[in-house]
Amino acid sequence: MSSKVSRDTLYEAVNNMLTQSKIKKRKFTETVEIQFGLKNYDPQKDKRFSGTVKLKHIPRPAMKVCILGDQQHCDEANANNIPCMDAEALKKLNKNKKLVKQLAKKYDAFLASEALIKQIPRLLGPGLNKAGKFPGPLTHSDSMVQKVEEVKGTIKFQMKKVLCLCVAVGHVKMSADDLAQNIHLAINFLVSLLKKHWQNVRSIHIKTTMGVPQRLY
Repeated sequence: MSSKVSRDTLYEAVNNMLTQSKIKKRKFTETVEIQFGLKNYDPQKDKRFSGTVKLKHIPRPAMKVCILGDQQHCDEANANNIPCMDAEALKKLNKNKKLVKQLAKKYDAFLASEALIKQIPRLLGPGLNKAGKFPGPLTHSDSMVQKVEEVKGTIKFQMKKVLCLCVAVGHVKMSADDLAQNIHLAINFLVSLLKKHWQNVRSIHIKTTMGVPQRLY
């Protein structure tokens, strides 16, 4: 399935975007997003898709990941300055919807020890799941630091009720090559999820948080 976005188009858009962000410097590092417009899709009838793909370069280095861990994982998290909570701390939230919502808001993603992951619905209710942040599994044979990096590098496409999708694929401090690689990967992955592949794509744009969208397709 070849990409319909040529290398030249991609690099031209990425370079334009990066140049713009340098001219108008912001007080924060702007995120680079990719926006897809879809067509020939009926979100009411067609199967809603969902998929995750790991990008080559971490799109959001400042992303906050919290470990919901057993004693061993919490010790490891503390040793690596990774935020963590144990079962006792989760019990204290008392399934309070407001507190669980605050927890989901505070972090971008969660990882949980195998021993704890099954208890999460019982300890916290459906809050994390509703926020689309149900924890990924963490085993004792995993390298925690590596696993956290993996979470930071993974993006998720989820079809909801509207025909547009938007995900972060990088930031303006990345090189044009790294951004182009991430964008290329994201495009090919999304197209592979679509029922009729490229026939379902109406448009593709990339933009920085505050920048002007650049059309790729």
